[in-house]
Amino acid sequence: MSNNLNFYIDGAWVAPAVPKSIDVINPATEEPCAQISLGSAKDVDRAVAAAKAAFATYSRTTREERVALLEAILAAYKKRYDDIAKAISMEMGAPVTLATKAQAATGIGHLNQMIKVLKSFEFEEMRGTTLLAKEPIGVCGFITPWNWPINQITAKVAPALAAGCTMVLKPSEIAPLNAILFAEVMHDAGVPKGVFNLVNGDGPTVGQAIASHPDVDMVSFTGSTRAGVLVAKAAADTVKRVHQELGGKSANIVLPDADLDKAVGRSVVSMMGNSGQSCNAPTRMFVQAAQHDRAVAIAKAAAEKLKVGDPTSPETGLGPVVSETQYNKIQRLIEAGIAEGATLVTGGPGRPDGLNRGYYVRPTVFANVRNDMTIAREEIFGPVLSILPYETEAQAIAMANDTPYGLSAYVQSGSIENARRVAAQMRAGNVHLNGAPMDTSAPFGGYKQSGNGREFGEFGLDEFLELKAVLGVQAA
Repeated sequence: MSNNLNFYIDGAWVAPAVPKSIDVINPATEEPCAQISLGSAKDVDRAVAAAKAAFATYSRTTREERVALLEAILAAYKKRYDDIAKAISMEMGAPVTLATKAQAATGIGHLNQMIKVLKSFEFEEMRGTTLLAKEPIGVCGFITPWNWPINQITAKVAPALAAGCTMVLKPSEIAPLNAILFAEVMHDAGVPKGVFNLVNGDGPTVGQAIASHPDVDMVSFTGSTRAGVLVAKAAADTVKRVHQELGGKSANIVLPDADLDKAVGRSVVSMMGNSGQSCNAPTRMFVQAAQHDRAVAIAKAAAEKLKVGDPTSPETGLGPVVSETQYNKIQRLIEAGIAEGATLVTGGPGRPDGLNRGYYVRPTVFANVRNDMTIAREEIFGPVLSILPYETEAQAIAMANDTPYGLSAYVQSGSIENARRVAAQMRAGNVHLNGAPMDTSAPFGGYKQSGNGREFGEFGLDEFLELKAVLGVQAA
């Protein structure tokens, strides 16, 4: 029996307080693939009450008990791995290969990493006669996005469980099916009642209720900067901790000593992966003016090799973008790039040839982009690359940092010393050198309007802990 129309509260699947359902749309077909219920403030109240009651006992569990619980969740997750990958592919359009090898795999990555961290994490430290103790912050509210859905769920749930917190999750209503499967995983793993709760719904209703709830001690949000501002404002009245991972417009500086073919080619593939729907995608490529035309030719060839099509095909490289709203936004921004004078190298408005249905976007490359153009300022969240020429390294760094965002940055160089020197000047929370992949043990988060706080590994665990000083533990 499907749990899609129910919520997971206090260890059981329950009906919403007020029945209200919406369709989940398959972006490849533009047709409904499932229905879910939209929750209300009453459902949030019930879930938070369950989490608050469970906190009294779960917060007192031992390190060994929490490790065992995370190991049980990992084992249960592996049993549902294929189901989770298929759900992600269907509901948000990720090619099945990407959904299987990357999207669903992030869940295992975060669980494994947190088990490792928890086994050796220091929750207590003596300084003189004072004990410094790290304790669970309390009831946590999680609001997660649709673009890397299970990644963001496990990046929050795993450290919260490791810390001893209880929680209420609101996944994106656009791609909620993987979260429902994850709740089933949590149930099958024997997570104690009330520790993990799931309420589906939209941001203005369920998200707002979670962020403003007086019994939620912390809210962790991943999504757009615009929505993040609303979450922070809703949370302000109760002075709860707010953790945010928000938008990005990541710069990718290709230094003159880089292997241009390799640097540009891999950057195009990286940027357009997941149909460009990654907050840390390297969307602004800075190339020295003398190398601009050659870099453009390399980028054009790389983009035109990407196979766009049916996400169920193992040969597909790019699937559709997630929704009609997202498709229309991307089309508007492509048109803006053309209107403002950027050189359209490949791609452009409309669907790729032969695809007349589904929210497919043509892999698009713009050249001769200025840093004041709309396509260089706004987060497009689609397979649209801007190439910007620069004269000097200092100019490239200045333009790269001239953005309200600061989530990630990228540097390509034939010399690791040169790459590190430039990386030190980038105002971003993550800097990838020469195509370095994600590291689940490294802190993930941004500067400026890309958010606050960090996720992944021990840094993510710290976000869910309060620091207490107990003075006079030892006799004077």
